[in-house]
Amino acid sequence: MAYKSTRGQVAPIGFIDAVLMGLADDGGLLVPQQIPQVPAETLRQWQKLDYAALALEVFSLYVDGEIPRNELKQLIDDSYARFRHPEVTPVHKLRDDLHVLELFHGPTFAFKDVALQLLGNLYSYISKQTGSIIHILGATSGDTGASAIEGVRGKPGIRICILHPHGKVSKVQALQMTTVQDDNVLNLAVEGTFDDCQRIIKELFADVGFKREHHLRAINSINIARVLAQIVYYFHAYFRLAEQGVTGKVNFSVPTGNFGDIFAGYMAKRMGLPIHKLILATNENNILERFVNEGVYEPGEFRSTYSPSMDIQVASNFERYLYYLYGENGATIASFMDQFKTEGRIVVPPEKLAQVHADFAAYGVRNEECLDTIADNYRATGYLLDPHTACGVAAADRLAADGEVTIALATAHPAKFDEAIRLRNIRQTYPAPIAELFDKPQSYVVVNNDNAEIRKQLEAFF
Repeated sequence: MAYKSTRGQVAPIGFIDAVLMGLADDGGLLVPQQIPQVPAETLRQWQKLDYAALALEVFSLYVDGEIPRNELKQLIDDSYARFRHPEVTPVHKLRDDLHVLELFHGPTFAFKDVALQLLGNLYSYISKQTGSIIHILGATSGDTGASAIEGVRGKPGIRICILHPHGKVSKVQALQMTTVQDDNVLNLAVEGTFDDCQRIIKELFADVGFKREHHLRAINSINIARVLAQIVYYFHAYFRLAEQGVTGKVNFSVPTGNFGDIFAGYMAKRMGLPIHKLILATNENNILERFVNEGVYEPGEFRSTYSPSMDIQVASNFERYLYYLYGENGATIASFMDQFKTEGRIVVPPEKLAQVHADFAAYGVRNEECLDTIADNYRATGYLLDPHTACGVAAADRLAADGEVTIALATAHPAKFDEAIRLRNIRQTYPAPIAELFDKPQSYVVVNNDNAEIRKQLEAFF
């Protein structure tokens, strides 16, 4: 298995080199040279596997022997040993037609742990095997930062710097990052939005000289390993419903802001998992909804919402989908992304929009609708949704047809967003690891939304 850039100007590279490169050197995103196909008989065999064993089978298709199987197995086993539920990502039934896939049983109570525990261990493995210097640089809208830090804190040979928008993540999300006191961790609170943080990250990675001089590695979902790890739980969830007698295709409703989580579902479907609808759930920062429904990709006015991890206007993984939409034509994608940089919008013609409609349905959830969904489900079932999961449930309720079964991805534990949940007079008890955060000292540096200032911070840290 080799990996290539969506913009077509990087020679094919292996899995480990793809992980280390992160953002492709031509500014594009790395994708596998071909998407492996999983026949029906293999799906039946995989249904019997536990989560770690399933992850080994899926990842083996993309690693293709570059990491010996026994060593890859150990990496995967170590990555999921810290999850609080024996199934790693269990499925919980809300109604006959609606289930939630609980992705929040990892160390930081967010779905990002599923990929970042593995990527952290993968970076550690690569550093030991190759002598590579690992300096991780990432941006977060809330959950990626804590998960990434937890995945590599204290590990020899690795340093990590995370940018987050100052004052625009939840209190618990901020504490999970800034209370970490390990010497190999630097938190930068940027005076701006997540899109500002993400833009600076991409600019720094696009400066190939700076990237190589400081051995920068990506932890955001621009890193293909993140997407590959997330593919696994689509298979896992489908198999759990099959065990309950659900037959045929199922829908997945996916809260997403950066397009990475739902792109993993798109990959799973391309591999052969019988997914019916991929429902893209977003909030009032609804650039992705407008693209799916109208064929226009154009940032709108930034809005702060109760689901801050989706407060994103420019979705970094969107380029990967555009690449497949246009027949894997790197020159076309390079032209599109240049156009987006200069004009601020991309428009696809009607025949391409028809394909988008075949791939996705989309719904943007309003702020009050999000809170109403939390309250209504809590009253009806006693199950408490976090605001992002509530967006997924609201979108499923809106777009799933009668008789269809939908799995909504539960992307975070509700304790991470208590500020929003209290607005509907719901009181919850914090899990002990979250409650303990409020008494810990914090360590972070507030910086301006400025590339040059952040470069200076990185040069001093790395």
